[in-house]
Amino acid sequence: MTAMDDHLRAVEAALFAAEEPMSADEIRDHVGAHVDVRGALTILVDHYAGRGVELVERGKRWHFQTAPDLAHILRRERDESRKLSRAAVETLAIIAYHEPVSRAEIEAIRGVQISKGTLDVLMEAGWVRPAGRREVPGRPLIYATTGAFLTHFGLASRRDLPGIDDLKAAGLLDPIDAALMQVGGEQLELESGVDED
Repeated sequence: MTAMDDHLRAVEAALFAAEEPMSADEIRDHVGAHVDVRGALTILVDHYAGRGVELVERGKRWHFQTAPDLAHILRRERDESRKLSRAAVETLAIIAYHEPVSRAEIEAIRGVQISKGTLDVLMEAGWVRPAGRREVPGRPLIYATTGAFLTHFGLASRRDLPGIDDLKAAGLLDPIDAALMQVGGEQLELESGVDED
């Protein structure tokens, strides 16, 4: 292997490892002042011409890029994971445990109004769907979970949703909620134990 081969490899490696396009001077800083960077760049441009990747100069800065005619092969859609807001998680849980349920019923259970965007996020995720209208005055829209909801959470059916005891055991209940549930249970016991004269 000749000195020129070593220089070519050094310039190629510097460009390949670079996070951003580099000027000839920046390349020289990496490979050493004794290397003919411009000569190496010319040879590498010819070497990569017509291949899957090409060495190109843009604004006096050099970098490797995918050959333009292959862009359609490499284009991929990717899923972006997004965290659900607390309101969305609570709304999803209410729908899952009480479906079919109307917006007013969701709000009554949560104790606060929900924004339309919350339901939209759940429908975009494919976890919630409109399930018709309730046969009451005003005919409100009712919501239910989807097969995609079951699939995402690894459930065979809604019967596989965890119960209160399961949630407590997993530490998923807010300690305040657990305390309120306990106080509520004790209150029920007191009320049921009161003797009436």
